[in-house]
Amino acid sequence: MADWPTIASLATAGGTLVLAGATFSSIRFGQRSTRIAERALLLGLRPVLAPARVTDPPEVVRFGEGRMVAVEGGMAAVERDAGNYYLVIPLRNVGSGLAVLQAWRFVARRPEPDTPHAPLDEHRPQLRDLYVPAGDTGFWQGAIREPDDPFREDLDEAYDAGDVLAVDLVYGDHEGGQLTITRFILSREEDGKWRPAVVRHWALEGVDPRWR
Repeated sequence: MADWPTIASLATAGGTLVLAGATFSSIRFGQRSTRIAERALLLGLRPVLAPARVTDPPEVVRFGEGRMVAVEGGMAAVERDAGNYYLVIPLRNVGSGLAVLQAWRFVARRPEPDTPHAPLDEHRPQLRDLYVPAGDTGFWQGAIREPDDPFREDLDEAYDAGDVLAVDLVYGDHEGGQLTITRFILSREEDGKWRPAVVRHWALEGVDPRWR
């Protein structure tokens, strides 16, 4: 004779197990969907800076003392006047989010390919807000004026020798996240103009695109 109470208990237990498994799978699927959505959102906000194109419009940049520096044709500017240096790099944001420039650092001479970036607190904060819209152009500017500026000695030597200069730019998205350091090198052409190029991007937050 069938033991119906036992059969009912086993059926209930089995149903509970199936329900628990389905709930667990649903939670895992929901978490994965959330991560995918968050990743997609971050990708939609991520800026990536590169030199401006030859065909991009010129930029006229004003410095604090009223000096104006113009750059065009995708070329940068490194001007020395009365002991002061004025540096401008025209930029294009090839990412999908607004770039907010936060800090910079001069790197002595031509860095080796494996030369790491300095700690964030060794970069010099921007004195004014600089933004580069997604898919659009903008610029970075920096100046060295003080005789005892820690960047001056190396910059003097590199400039006088006509050597390659390097500048690390720190920037992030409009919410202050996804911090990135991009290293630009500036090479002096025969006509005295400076050609910018990117040699490295470091993603300080999230997944680094390199495999090693």
